[in-house]
Amino acid sequence: MRRVTALILLLAIVPAGPARAAQCWPPPTTAPVADPYREPACPWCPGNRGITYATPPGTPVRAVAAGVVTFAGEVADAGYVVVELANGWRLTYGDLARRTVAAGDVVLAGSRLGTTAGELHFGLRDRAAAGPEAYLDPTPHLGVWRYRVRLIPLAGEPRPAPAPTLRCQA
Repeated sequence: MRRVTALILLLAIVPAGPARAAQCWPPPTTAPVADPYREPACPWCPGNRGITYATPPGTPVRAVAAGVVTFAGEVADAGYVVVELANGWRLTYGDLARRTVAAGDVVLAGSRLGTTAGELHFGLRDRAAAGPEAYLDPTPHLGVWRYRVRLIPLAGEPRPAPAPTLRCQA
């Protein structure tokens, strides 16, 4: 009942899906990508069913989009958080040392989910797909933080750096 109430609340306050005009998700962390999405040739074949970020242990992990936490726990000695979006997509954040959310919690984009134990795995699944859940490449939905290049004066007080902007890849 709690999950249904959370989904109704989420549907009322957050538009469904990431595919709104000129919008994309901010990355879950600021670390560089260590291993991009590599679609496996078959359901049991090797590949990377998400994006792996090169994060040092203790790096904060933030939700890329609003949703309801459907799972927060251990899988094979690794911490995971799964967030379901209003459109049925599920975002997976893996290899977490510490989780700050629990199943049933409603999270907004930018909410802290926990900290990493090592590299962060970020995956996207579509549970509305025919058959078993389909893994999707999250890369097209993620933006890139852009920092404006500026000169720093040799004399006088330097001005604060301008805030970075999120640039969508599409």
